[in-house]
Amino acid sequence: MNRVPMTVEGAEALKVELTELKQDARPKVIEAIAEAREHGDLKENAEYHAAREQQGFIEGRIQEIEGKLGNAQIIDVKSMPNNGKVVFGSTVTIVNIDTDEEVTYQVVGEDEADLKLNKISVTSPIARALIGKNEGDEVSVNAPGGVVEYEIEKVEYI
Repeated sequence: MNRVPMTVEGAEALKVELTELKQDARPKVIEAIAEAREHGDLKENAEYHAAREQQGFIEGRIQEIEGKLGNAQIIDVKSMPNNGKVVFGSTVTIVNIDTDEEVTYQVVGEDEADLKLNKISVTSPIARALIGKNEGDEVSVNAPGGVVEYEIEKVEYI
């Protein structure tokens, strides 16, 4: 199977969710199913069907998380020497050459990406253009509005 890159923080978040699902959500839904069964006829018991549906969702999510963690290649960028090169997990400050607009992104795995938190997927056009480049390099990004030129101002391994 293909190994999927993931930051240490991303793996920890999945482990926390997995623990919560197994130790909290799963027992609660099992209890809800047992309680709904006590109400009698299961064919017309909406509480029972809702609890079973919720159980299916929880079990599916548990399997999904376990699969992701099983295929994860956890990369701790903090333990690497910073040589100014953009790599997976690094935090990059770039400046739009045309507008002088500055923005900082962290390059993360697909499941961790959240633009509101300035975390971009390693497969995104910006990240693909940045990976392997160094501080001071200029990069061209094929954006939906056309090609955008950026200069890499700072690369941090934090």
